[in-house]
Amino acid sequence: MKKPEAVMEILEAYDLTGSFRAAAGLVGCDHKTVAYWVRQREEAGGMPVVERSRPAMERVFLAKIEELVDRSHGQIRADKAHGKLVAIGYQGSPRTTRRWVADAKRRWRRKHGRRTRPWIPEPGLWMQWDYGDGPKIDSVVTVLFCAWLAWSRFRVVVPLRDKTLPMVLGLDRALRMFGGCPTYALTDNERTVSVDHVCGIAVRNPQIVEVARHYGLTIATCVPADPESVGAAPLLDRPRFRSRGRTCLDEGIRPARRRRPGHRFDDRARGGTSVASGQRSSAPT
Repeated sequence: MKKPEAVMEILEAYDLTGSFRAAAGLVGCDHKTVAYWVRQREEAGGMPVVERSRPAMERVFLAKIEELVDRSHGQIRADKAHGKLVAIGYQGSPRTTRRWVADAKRRWRRKHGRRTRPWIPEPGLWMQWDYGDGPKIDSVVTVLFCAWLAWSRFRVVVPLRDKTLPMVLGLDRALRMFGGCPTYALTDNERTVSVDHVCGIAVRNPQIVEVARHYGLTIATCVPADPESVGAAPLLDRPRFRSRGRTCLDEGIRPARRRRPGHRFDDRARGGTSVASGQRSSAPT
């Protein structure tokens, strides 16, 4: 159960942005949690009606828009900003408000936007995994454990019954099919990996901690409500992505070494060395 202070922050963020996902990104929770508390507030009577104030000068409204954009980290919608301006006396059109909000967002992003560079992974350093929807077997829904090596795009798909204990089996099968153990494993914030976040730091599930210690892995997870930090893990559950991977039924079959444009296998020697990257990743450091 959320504390009253946390509920107030969630409702304040929603009133500011007008979006469940944008408010969830500001307070660091799930968008379904924001929707739940907004629904609870509406059932209890909702927000009081704000009376219209006297008109003011346009630069006052522009300063208010700058404040709203800065408080919401560029996530506020123009219609929500227009409603707040009308409440303090603005009599202009929503079209003018949209133009001002768009300009304010562009200025905010130029000042506070993230500067990113292309990620060039190193062989044997990174792997990623995520879950996808599997087929129904005797009316029982299954899941697919999808893993891949970031450098070579070598993929493994393992069917599982659920996401609890079999997750360890899927990770073990993927590492055996890789032929080695990478240094880092990146995934989403599943409950089997992260049980909570305290001050922006993920609290790991004790089970995954033991698994990482056994295999010598460093588990890394994305930042909540930050798609740029998760890499390509959300793409793993797409059927087109899974269709190019190997399943557990192909464990005894070596993949063909026919070179295709844009495709590389992780166990081929690179950079003028005679040691394959899969062997480098499994060697002790």
